[in-house]
Amino acid sequence: MNVNSDSRDGTSGTLFVVSTPLGNLEDITVRALRVLKEVDWIAAETVEHTRNLCRHYGIATKLTSFNQHNQRTKGPELIEELNSGRSVALVTNAGTPAISDPGAFLVAGALKAGVRVSPLPGPSAVTAALCASGMRADTFLFCGFLYHRSGKRRKELEALKTVPHTLVFFEAPHRLKEMLEDVRAVLGDRAVVLHKEMTKLFEGTVAGSVASVLSRLSEEEVRGEYTLVVAGCERKEKEQALDEKVQEKMGRLLKAGTMSLKDIACKIASETGVEYRKAYKACLSMKRGIKDRGT
Repeated sequence: MNVNSDSRDGTSGTLFVVSTPLGNLEDITVRALRVLKEVDWIAAETVEHTRNLCRHYGIATKLTSFNQHNQRTKGPELIEELNSGRSVALVTNAGTPAISDPGAFLVAGALKAGVRVSPLPGPSAVTAALCASGMRADTFLFCGFLYHRSGKRRKELEALKTVPHTLVFFEAPHRLKEMLEDVRAVLGDRAVVLHKEMTKLFEGTVAGSVASVLSRLSEEEVRGEYTLVVAGCERKEKEQALDEKVQEKMGRLLKAGTMSLKDIACKIASETGVEYRKAYKACLSMKRGIKDRGT
């Protein structure tokens, strides 16, 4: 089936958002290859980079550049092509377009113009790093690249200090050590997993505390592309109230005044199974309440 026949109203083309390999050229879907062959244009972040992929798979589709430097001029041109019935595949250098790259600008323009946008799921550095981190991925926050200067970067990290979700960052090799130093200074010595060159020849993973990862990095040259996964802020669980019968017993012992708080806590812990620390805190709180009421 030709992609042009898959448009919404038969008059406009389709913008396909096509995920391409992070590094290993085998990580591409059959559908992505078909679409790249059938569209009229491939809008690539870097034409030469995408040409290598096309050459590898025998794709002869015309390539055009679409990136952060020309998005405001090239975007309208591509929308015009789409409105005239031609179809375009949007690709980034690696992974899923519109994630930390200018692809979102073209997608937004297409939607505003009433052009059909069709995503082709596939490789993503974000989900690849998460699934190989061992950290919670049911809720996470993708932060992309933070500001390149330490002062502003630390302000961005301050805003994330109390976020309980797993955090995912991208970072350039020449800023990685400074980034980790800032993470340790602002977020603390949390558990992190650092992924290097995922799916490529020199792929590597370093896991541990921020300090231990920094120590490892000091022993080697930092090169390549990095994705950093950082544990979220630990939630402080609220103390559950003691059972009503336990509280009544504790109140009677306190009012009797024949036992110390420690002895009462020990008695409650041994007879009810309540943790001693929790029983002692409850005794202390109850005693203060009795004192305040003057009873």
